[in-house]
Amino acid sequence: MYFENLQRYQGKLSGPLVDRIDLHVEVPAVTSNELMQAPPGEASAVVRARCMAARERAMARQGKPNQALQGQEIDQFVLLDEAAAKFLNVAATRLGWSARSTHRALKVARTIADLAGAHSTQVTHVAEAMQYRRTLKSA
Repeated sequence: MYFENLQRYQGKLSGPLVDRIDLHVEVPAVTSNELMQAPPGEASAVVRARCMAARERAMARQGKPNQALQGQEIDQFVLLDEAAAKFLNVAATRLGWSARSTHRALKVARTIADLAGAHSTQVTHVAEAMQYRRTLKSA
């Protein structure tokens, strides 16, 4: 029933609107027992430091955060390696992605690369970004 309601709700959203949402992430419900027995997560201060370092990398490289890149800036600053470019082109074609969806995935991939401290955006970064662009309509 949950997925039926979700699919009905998603069906009301237009493609161009959905294209403007960078991350499509399903967060399944957990039982209270699972919640109470979960190990402690990573400290917020550690996560914040990693995020700040990634943002500093982007600012040093291009003078603005990755999400603000537009047009040719994406090609210039994403630093997509050859294998990642091939992977993205094949996958985006198979998925029928618009140019907007592809550019948004590239900016997310660059952010993932920055979080990893990588100079170039590699296949693993692109693949992770593509997972965040998946919509639940296929579920």
